[in-house]
Order: sequence, then C-alpha cells, then structure tokens
Amino acid sequence: MTIQTRRSILDMAIPLIAIGFGILTIKAGGTVLFGDNTARLAAGDYVPFVLWFNFLAGFAYVITGVGLWMQAPWSPWLSIAITLSTLLVFIAFGVHVLSGGSFEQRTVFAMSLRSVIWIAITVFAWFRRPKWGRQC
Repeated sequence: MTIQTRRSILDMAIPLIAIGFGILTIKAGGTVLFGDNTARLAAGDYVPFVLWFNFLAGFAYVITGVGLWMQAPWSPWLSIAITLSTLLVFIAFGVHVLSGGSFEQRTVFAMSLRSVIWIAITVFAWFRRPKWGRQC
C-alpha cells in the first residue's frame, strides 16, 4: 500500500521551472558552442568560461529539477551547489569585466537572472525538505 500525498502548485511548478530553465540553457549554450560561425557571431563578445559554465550547469539544472520532482533528499544540496557555483562564476565574470575584458551586457542580465532563480529554487528546496519525510 502506498500513501499518496497531495502536492502544492509550488511543489510541481518549481521542479518544472528548473527542468525547463535547464533545457533552455543547454540549447542556448550548445548553439553557440557547437553551432556554426553565424551563431557565435550573433552571440557577440561572449565570455568563454561563462558560456561553458552555463552550458554544463544546464545539465545540473535538469537533474536537480527531476530530483525536486521526486522529492529526492539530495536535490536541495545540489541546488545549493548550483547557486554557489553560479555566484562564484558571476564574481569571476565581474573580475573579468573590471579588468577590461570584453563582454555583452546581456550576460550581466542573464547571470543576474540565473542567480535570482537559483537562490529562489534553493530556498524553496531547503524549506520543503521536512515535508518530504526524509532527512537531508
């Protein structure tokens, strides 16, 4: 016999947001990294380490989203790792910019958006842990 629990809208929406954000991130980064020269030119003055980080992080976004959906005890920890690594890359990007490196203004917006989204997902995941009935 299994016990079925009711999920709130947030319990369903947050994991789907993480998964969707991950898929979009993989597609966007992959297009520039592995696409033709037109895609790279359209990206402008992208910063390679930021692009590679975001592309690879997209896979972690999807994995975390699936873990959050399944209410896996490791998923809050992975969301913390994503948040902290995103903030560290954002700081490194800031150092790059302040050192006179070329960049696109949209990268500032994108990294700000990623930071805010992952801080929110992490807060959600951390405070939902007790409701999952498992210790993290």
